[in-house]
Amino acid sequence: MIFPNPLRRLAAALALALGASAVPAMAAPAGGDAPVRIVVGFAAGGALDIFARTLAEKLRVSLDTPVLVENRPGASARLAVENVKRAPPDGKTVLISPAPPFTVFPLTYKRLPYDPDKDLIPVAYLADVPLVASASVSQPYRTMPEYLAWVKRNQDKGGVGLVTLGGSIHFGVLSLSKSLGVPLLPTAYRGAVMMLTDEIGGTLPLGIDAVGGQMELYRAGKIRFLGVTGTRRSALLPDVPTLAEAGAPGFEAASGWYSAFVPAGTPPPVVAKMEKAMLDAVKDPAVRDKMSALGMEMHGQPGDALRKLIQAQRTQWGPVVAASGFTAND
Repeated sequence: MIFPNPLRRLAAALALALGASAVPAMAAPAGGDAPVRIVVGFAAGGALDIFARTLAEKLRVSLDTPVLVENRPGASARLAVENVKRAPPDGKTVLISPAPPFTVFPLTYKRLPYDPDKDLIPVAYLADVPLVASASVSQPYRTMPEYLAWVKRNQDKGGVGLVTLGGSIHFGVLSLSKSLGVPLLPTAYRGAVMMLTDEIGGTLPLGIDAVGGQMELYRAGKIRFLGVTGTRRSALLPDVPTLAEAGAPGFEAASGWYSAFVPAGTPPPVVAKMEKAMLDAVKDPAVRDKMSALGMEMHGQPGDALRKLIQAQRTQWGPVVAASGFTAND
């Protein structure tokens, strides 16, 4: 498949990041204390991997110890969660995870290889990952209200692209569908590039994905941004309204995030030390500037705030998931 130039450049940039990030953040020492392991549930080269390696360099200095990044991709990050769950509770193993394994998966999977509330301790909320609804510039609508009016007139064209079923965007689409009385159809793609190719080609009326993966196409004038998820506008796109502002409710808790966790049983002083180191790292202007280019907003909050957020988001999604009848079994 031949992609438009901005898509080829996006693929090339990701390949370059993969090559640059495929090495450990710090080599393991021949002896002495064991290094800290940061475990991520995705392959090297992606946004979360780059974020983890950036943090590892900061932690190496602040904790005065070697720090490695270990990629354990698979099962939508559940393999990484299980790996950290089984690690010794000594502060030497840290999980950096997106939201779904803690907020949505407990609602959609009948069985998980971990208990999100008992097997891991929330350490720190690190970064927001804003998601944005976009459409091709060739579409007849320029704003979200115009899209909503259009889809009401064209109810057989209610496909909404996303990169995975069973996540918060999936259930946000179902919530919006219910509020509009229009049969919107969550349409899953194997990756953002495939979704955006259909979007630019006009076969997909609307797509929702992370800001970072769409910025080049937006700047190239290939797509329009119609609204961002969450309860506040993104600092990365201050002129783009939230979806709720634009008349499309249901996505207030749909923004992504990255947070840190350690195994249950880790002593409180060790957790507190890691919490401080993580929060100091995301406050660093160099980290903030580097990650903004990948569509992240540094948003450090302590572990207690993270724990409350997880419970609040799970409570919010519970009725929506139950009403949908959706269960995950991959």
